[in-house]
Amino acid sequence: MSYPLPLKTVALMGRQESLEVADSIVALCQFFQSHHIAVLVETETAIETERLLGAAALQACECADFARIGEAVDVAIVVGGDGTLLHAARQLARYDIPLVGINQGRLGFMTDIARSGMLDAMTLLMEGRFKLEERLLLDTEVVFGGASSSWQPLANLAFNDVVIDKGATGRMIEFELSVDDEFIYSARADGLIICTPTGSTAYALSANGPILHPKLGGIALVPLCPHALSNRPITLPDSARIEVRLVQGANARAHFDGQETVDLMPGDGVRLVKSPHRIRLLHPPSYSYFAMLRQKLHWSEGPSIRPGLVVSHGSVKD
Repeated sequence: MSYPLPLKTVALMGRQESLEVADSIVALCQFFQSHHIAVLVETETAIETERLLGAAALQACECADFARIGEAVDVAIVVGGDGTLLHAARQLARYDIPLVGINQGRLGFMTDIARSGMLDAMTLLMEGRFKLEERLLLDTEVVFGGASSSWQPLANLAFNDVVIDKGATGRMIEFELSVDDEFIYSARADGLIICTPTGSTAYALSANGPILHPKLGGIALVPLCPHALSNRPITLPDSARIEVRLVQGANARAHFDGQETVDLMPGDGVRLVKSPHRIRLLHPPSYSYFAMLRQKLHWSEGPSIRPGLVVSHGSVKD
């Protein structure tokens, strides 16, 4: 699905403390203004850009907070890595603003436009040639029930994952898992990852979780170093209502997209359901999910041989 024209207003935001990002923000601002498209620069990004490049760098651009951006723009362009895009997505989720990611981080599973080709890509964006993709988002709730008779919920969002772990101690935690109000199992482990298809290529991947295609309506549960080897990853439908209740583990924590952390005590729980909002990503016309995986995960590459080694009859010799 291509994103419709015309673009009247765009927002720019980027990773902090990066001169390359600041340069890109200024270049993008000048590019869109030369095409008579209004530009809003996220407040913290504008402050950082002017600190690095001088007060005149964004002289013709308007600064705006996320609420103003959510109400006013057609597209938000994020310059940085996946963490920067995660932050922007969490801030703008309720506004249904499409996001474009320009990669100035490392891996960049979601920021799929190289800095070297960003202005050419923006031309394609203005021509309406980008493809719109919607991604699953989780609504979460932390329920504190260990030390108080009155439970107080703390709401949050997760685009990648929710991780419940043992915290700073070396001891395992024990937790109970329920799905749709049905008890599934109790387990002892270093923790549990609950991830969306987007998050399946993040922390969950390093814990031997499955890769879920973004179009798959699924939520993966991936144990972290479980005590029982029979505790294996499982994928649930995105209609599932999930609850994890901490049984033991005085220093446990819940992490939301690696950006928000809540301390947990025995008796506390985390509840997760599919959000009514979706994260909307815009990809250039050449984008392919499988091509991205081949590049980022180095699929189809041959074995790496150290200099000075000789391969002979299937073996490696000095």
